[in-house]
Amino acid sequence: MDKEFDRWNEQKKMLEEVPQNILFKQGEVWWCAVGTNVANESCGKGEFFGRPVLILKKLSHNSCIGIPLSTKKKDGSWFLDVRVQGEGVTALLYQIRMFSTHRFQRRLTTLSMEDFRRVKEKLEALLELS
Repeated sequence: MDKEFDRWNEQKKMLEEVPQNILFKQGEVWWCAVGTNVANESCGKGEFFGRPVLILKKLSHNSCIGIPLSTKKKDGSWFLDVRVQGEGVTALLYQIRMFSTHRFQRRLTTLSMEDFRRVKEKLEALLELS
């Protein structure tokens, strides 16, 4: 595991150099360099430690609140099944966090309006915002 942390730290240093002219909006799904994280936190895979992330809320031109997605089916109150590019994926609602556009690698798609509405409603209920 130490090797993965070291490899991720080297990759993360290079993310600071990524240009910031990225246009993105709420409801889009981006492949992001999520990294190697600790314990139950979602991690990325592959050479660039990537994972799809749903943009929930744009905070500024270079940051957002995002929800990591998983191709593995998960059950429980903090998970929600949605469709991305015709495939079923699970939104990991308990992994919601802030992302910098430095982590963005490529835009995958835009979530359907219906699925995006469902994500927001479920998150609102789970966080007891209403």
